[in-house]
Order: sequence, then C-alpha cells, then structure tokens
Amino acid sequence: MNIKNETEESSMAKLLYQGHGSFRVTADDGTVIYIDPYAGEGYDVPADIILVTHQHGDHNQIQLCAKKSDCRIITNAEALAGGKHNTFEIGGISIQAVEAKSLFHSPQKCVGYIIAIDEVKIYASGDTNRTKQMETFAALKLDYAIFPGTGIISMGLKEAAECARLIGAKHNIIIHLQPGALFNRKKAESWNAPNKIIVEPGEEIAL
Repeated sequence: MNIKNETEESSMAKLLYQGHGSFRVTADDGTVIYIDPYAGEGYDVPADIILVTHQHGDHNQIQLCAKKSDCRIITNAEALAGGKHNTFEIGGISIQAVEAKSLFHSPQKCVGYIIAIDEVKIYASGDTNRTKQMETFAALKLDYAIFPGTGIISMGLKEAAECARLIGAKHNIIIHLQPGALFNRKKAESWNAPNKIIVEPGEEIAL
C-alpha cells in the first residue's frame, strides 16, 4: 500500500530569495520564474518567465537571467497594456497584474503580481505603498505575500505590517529593506507582521 504523507501531497514549488527585491520561483515541474532580476546570484537556471514590476534599474536587469528559447518576458508595459491590469496564463501558471504605486512610482508605470503556481498563491508587491486594491486580497486566500520595507521609495516596516494584516496571507516575507544592500537582518527581525518568515539572500524555501 502506498500512503502519501502531507509533505508528499503538498506543493513542491520553491522560492529562492536572491537579495534586494529579486527572487526566483521554481515550480514542481521545473518551470522557472524570475521576479525583478537585479541582485544576488542564482540566475544561471534558464527562465521560462521573467516578471518586471517597473523600470527602475534595480528591478529590470533581465539580461542577468539565462533564458529558454521560448522565455516569456512580462514587464509593467505588458502588464498594463490597454490601460488595465492584465492576467496571463502560461503553462498552467496564472499571473495577475495588480495595482502598485508610491510617491516615486506612478500607478501607470508600476505593478505588483499575484502568481498562482502549484496551487500556491504568491503576492509579489513590487515597490508600492498601500493600495485600494489590497482590500480585496483577503478574499483570494493568499499563501505568501512579499513586501518591500525601505520606507524611502515605498512602504516602510510599519506600513508593510499593516498591509500584511489587511491582506491576511498565510505567510509574510519582507524584502527590499536597504538601498545598495542585499538585505538587512536587523530590520527584518524588527518587522512586526503576523506569520512572518525571514528569508536570507541565497536561501531557498519550499512553498
């Protein structure tokens, strides 16, 4: 008799945090998605999909990524084509562009993404402050929400914690904590958000 345990039945998707605002998600079938490539290492695995939230230079270095011949690149331009937030279905993965904005980020030029992969839903906020659309996210029952915490060009730790409580994801991750640095462990530890996970640059977690 073959009895599967909970670990075997659960998703095997993985998230590699590369540092700053950059991370890589790998599906159980090997599909690779890079989000906001710029910092750290781990760009040698060929990409199936590359997502860019906006065109600041610390979020859009797509040339760093090895790419499959049919790699799909979705930037804020494609995400906002037609003047709306678009949804993309690629090989069984759903990618929904959502609102992002701050003092230094126009909502006409910036997005976040909700990525549904291996039955896991991940909110990649990009650089943003709280948005009106976040009020609808609790109904989506997100598994992971990933927020910035610089407090300079986007939300700081207090606002990011408020957004985490509003959205109600099962797990919350703080990234993009300090300009010019991969990470700031002290700031991450001080983040007062529910269901917090601290992920260091170069660390890969199972989702």
